[in-house]
Amino acid sequence: MTIPLWTLLGFAVWTLVLMLSTVGFYRWSRILAGRQAINSFRADDVTGDDWYRRAMRAHANCVENLPVFGAIVVVQHLAGLRGELIDSLCMAVLVARVVQSLVHVYLIQTNTMSLLRFGFYMVQVVCFLWLVVLTAAHFQ
Repeated sequence: MTIPLWTLLGFAVWTLVLMLSTVGFYRWSRILAGRQAINSFRADDVTGDDWYRRAMRAHANCVENLPVFGAIVVVQHLAGLRGELIDSLCMAVLVARVVQSLVHVYLIQTNTMSLLRFGFYMVQVVCFLWLVVLTAAHFQ
């Protein structure tokens, strides 16, 4: 399996781990302790601890970006595109995604932390765009 495929799998696993260790843990700990009913977690009315609300957004960010990364990696894989640059860009995407999520969930969101989180998001966007350009150039 190629590094881009491994990083895609890593992104998917991270999305699951983040959901289970934050949103899932928060909800199930309250349900099992009898503090909240299983049907009390409404998607249109997010309430709860501040870190929990941030965790929901961080998980949603993963879910929103996973298909974009997946499409890029799958097209490159099907086209037979390989190389150290592609491997490095894909690894940068995964590392930046994990760090962005951790900053989002576990650090108090001051202006500095929001800027840091945004910086890690931009690393992903730049890598996505660079990977798309490399893919388009391959088909020229």
